[in-house]
Amino acid sequence: MDDAGSHVPVLRDEAVAALAVRCDGAYLDGTFGRGGHAREVLGRLGGDGRLLVMDKDPEAIAVALALAAADPRVRVRHASFATMGAWDEAQAGLDGVLLDLGVSSPQIDQPGRGFSFQSDGPLDMRMDPTRGESAAQWLARASEREIADVLFAYGEERDSRRIARAVVARRAEAPVATTRELADVVARVVRSREPGRHPATRTFQALRIVVNGELDDLAAGLQAAVACLRTGGRLVVISFHSLEDRVVKRFIRDASRTAAPGRRGLPPPVDAPPPVLRAVGDPVSPTVAEVAANPRARSAVLRVAERLP
Repeated sequence: MDDAGSHVPVLRDEAVAALAVRCDGAYLDGTFGRGGHAREVLGRLGGDGRLLVMDKDPEAIAVALALAAADPRVRVRHASFATMGAWDEAQAGLDGVLLDLGVSSPQIDQPGRGFSFQSDGPLDMRMDPTRGESAAQWLARASEREIADVLFAYGEERDSRRIARAVVARRAEAPVATTRELADVVARVVRSREPGRHPATRTFQALRIVVNGELDDLAAGLQAAVACLRTGGRLVVISFHSLEDRVVKRFIRDASRTAAPGRRGLPPPVDAPPPVLRAVGDPVSPTVAEVAANPRARSAVLRVAERLP
């Protein structure tokens, strides 16, 4: 799964079309992955266009650097898209920002990365394995209440307290160090299972989110994107679960909202901030054909907004 051809980008054509790429424009792909979306954008740029790419994952950055070595229009930054506002290239102004959220297929399919319970591996889950603490380290130090709160808030796990209690009991005997160990602990205590889903699915999602600070990064990245976009520039976001999509939906809604009238129907205050975004179209989901070809696309939702003056 390390080469660009083995990773299938979700909603690629729809996302790139939503960017409304201009041949001389400047675009930022904040989640390069293996470059499926980025290469499609690059193919629509002319000689004066620029493509900026970011990713937390060193393996993704290695692929991006190889692309940049072959194409002078590409610029690469190893960092979270939350920090795009600190990049001089982005501060110069962007005509589009694309964020393809969540974990990528190459990350899921490598047991050594610890994202999946399908194969046994170290319980890591960091998108950037060179920084921060792993999921195993977090589970080893967090209190039972912290674990339960994270599982409930980020995994919407109804059995969060039972799972947290079982994890703490298990680590008293030995650390929970591998994906299979954690999956087994969860499977023993979860009372009900959703058809077709492993009982540890929500637990793994929650730990991945907290270890990588995903929702905090998303909130900061959306703000940074608006600050970097030129008038008419597009913000395109693909999310894969309800927590992400809720953040994106509310952000676009709030940034698109005109100030409410004052009391008794009076005009809004003169210093009320004007809207900075305009929602474009309805949310887009993958087609039946795409989901059949790539089941991991089934929960994806694409939302688009345009920068106002």
